[in-house]
Amino acid sequence: MKSKQNHLILKIQKGFTLLELLVVMVIIGLLAGFVGPKYFSQIGKSNVTVAKTQLESFSKALDAFRIDMGRYPTTEEGLEALVSLPSTTPEKWRGPYLSKKMPLDPWGHPYMYRLPGTNNNEFDLISLGADGKVGGTGDNADILNQSQ
Repeated sequence: MKSKQNHLILKIQKGFTLLELLVVMVIIGLLAGFVGPKYFSQIGKSNVTVAKTQLESFSKALDAFRIDMGRYPTTEEGLEALVSLPSTTPEKWRGPYLSKKMPLDPWGHPYMYRLPGTNNNEFDLISLGADGKVGGTGDNADILNQSQ
């Protein structure tokens, strides 16, 4: 009889109480409330950094294109001229000038390219930010890399 009582006592002591589980859930919720917003704000900053880095890479590829071709790609040829043979003066083209196909910006939108650029720039490279629209603030702000 004594061994049955000991066995029952052991089974009862193995689990957590509802109060202990609720305390753990509250602690996890508080941690998520403090850490979550800081973590997600860093994601937006990293997207901006990635976009700026890609724009710099495109600028260097455009400069290499200009050295070979004697000109920058036209607005109509766009950035695709860096990865595929343009129809005009293909004999001078020594590309591809990017190792992979033309990527989208970190928010999934295509980069914009203009020739000539604005404000006396040779060309404009633009990411429209998170909203994919001209203008904006914060994560929605346009990211520009303008050559001079």
